[in-house]
Amino acid sequence: MKEGREPGMFDIQEIMDLLPHRYPMLLVDRIVEFHEGERIVAIKNVTFNEPFFQGHFSGAPIMPGVLIIESMAQAGGFLVFKSLPNRETKLVFLMGIEKARFRRPVRPGDQLRLEMVVVRVRGRAGKLRGRAFVGDQRAAEAEILFSLVDRASVVTG
Repeated sequence: MKEGREPGMFDIQEIMDLLPHRYPMLLVDRIVEFHEGERIVAIKNVTFNEPFFQGHFSGAPIMPGVLIIESMAQAGGFLVFKSLPNRETKLVFLMGIEKARFRRPVRPGDQLRLEMVVVRVRGRAGKLRGRAFVGDQRAAEAEILFSLVDRASVVTG
């Protein structure tokens, strides 16, 4: 955490220091609340410059639901990863999505608030429950299943 900042807040550089995602797949801009091993609230600023808006949909841009889920998973990944004592040797992989529901479209100019809580962690696997909001309106919700993987076992290109 940087000096002069409230506990539980992280900026984009700190997020990039922890998560392996990069543009255009990094879908979390800021962490505004963090309770280690329990809960996180993250922000994704949705701009018209996002590459997916070129084709989803022409004349009526809407953030794809799979990317809303991915942004939730990334926020949850930060929560899990930040809580690991040996995070230099691990990666958090998305293993499944359950009970996904989409409640309202997310459009350019919206700010997506991602709220994730740990449901359980057992050994190398776990479950998170999340909700995504635009203002006070729920945009999506889902349960995210994850697995902890040894970084060395992942084949890189």
